[in-house]
Amino acid sequence: MADLNRTIQQKAKDHFDYMVQTRRYLHKNPEISFKEHDTTDYILHELKKLGVETHRPLETGCVGIIEGKKSDRVIALRADIDALAMDEEGDQKKGFMSERVGAAHCCGHDAHTSNLLGTANILAEMQDEIDGKVLLIFQPAEESLPGGGRLLCETGFLQEQGVQEIYGMHTNPDYKPGEIASKPGPMMARPDEFEITLKGVGGHAATPHLTVDPIVLMGQVITQFQTLVSRSIDPTEPAVVTIGRVRAGTTYNVIPAFAEMIGTVRTFSEKNAYIIRDRMESILKGIMENAGGGYDFEFNEGYPAVNNDPELAAHLVTSAKALLGDTSTVEMEKPIMAGEDFAFYQKHFPGAFFFLGSGSDEADSKWSWHHPKYNIDEKCFLTGSALMASLVLGKR
Repeated sequence: MADLNRTIQQKAKDHFDYMVQTRRYLHKNPEISFKEHDTTDYILHELKKLGVETHRPLETGCVGIIEGKKSDRVIALRADIDALAMDEEGDQKKGFMSERVGAAHCCGHDAHTSNLLGTANILAEMQDEIDGKVLLIFQPAEESLPGGGRLLCETGFLQEQGVQEIYGMHTNPDYKPGEIASKPGPMMARPDEFEITLKGVGGHAATPHLTVDPIVLMGQVITQFQTLVSRSIDPTEPAVVTIGRVRAGTTYNVIPAFAEMIGTVRTFSEKNAYIIRDRMESILKGIMENAGGGYDFEFNEGYPAVNNDPELAAHLVTSAKALLGDTSTVEMEKPIMAGEDFAFYQKHFPGAFFFLGSGSDEADSKWSWHHPKYNIDEKCFLTGSALMASLVLGKR
């Protein structure tokens, strides 16, 4: 096993420059969810150069298949490929800033794609060492509901291929290159979204008694929403309610007829998500009907919580320590409230997800996910590509 790991590590080094150049090309040419046409064509071209069998179960994204020694074992590795609908504010001197207005890889999916292409190169060169079949999933639309992971699972393609286990990862600026972090069981939250319109009666600011002011009522709603978690959810279970945007009114002396709010609910169970949803509606109904107004309320169910299979999570840690050393692996003390549509795969197959350390002062890559200056330390590819390959080539 030690010889195998040394070979994998050397091949990761051999393909490091390739992964860096691939990442920088993708970073300059980002495409948002469900629009990843050029990105898909690029990935297909790279896989076909390796002689990898390719499939397109969805309009964008693709799946590569590498056949190893005859066996019933089928393992899948997943990377997401979409960018965020935002503009980047990084250092232009880097030479690979986004060249597309309103699209930027400020969550690291360009790195995920490049890392998995690096893994594809390693596995293609070590095909005779593979036990069974490997699926390389380049998934679209992780950033947008209903989620590319869900849509891919719904095609039945992965089920037809007989997938038995699946692994995925995300760059993380909280850990340094050479480190990975994970945990068995719940790891990332279920992210639901809500949209609310408060319907009042508009009028002149000087005659508020003739109106039903939705801005005042919005204040009451926001205040009461802050009790949803503290007074409706078991205090031993994590939950978050965040209002991300409020919008109402047009000028100084007009009371508007409408006010709008959007936000997110983060939980680790369907039960708690539904408790919060129902309490939100109860609060809206009470406040608005009492004031003589009305409301529209939409609760859009997001991704399930990421819940790592204990056996696969243990295999992940064992593989990482054997490959990278005992200090390479951080076991997270508690889950985080961010969401990930990798969770959809875990509804169908045993799966494990991990964070790939990518933060360093040297690369100015400690900015948080979705920050306009988000960046990675590209040395993380040496860890990520090798570990992904090791999960396939190692025994468990």
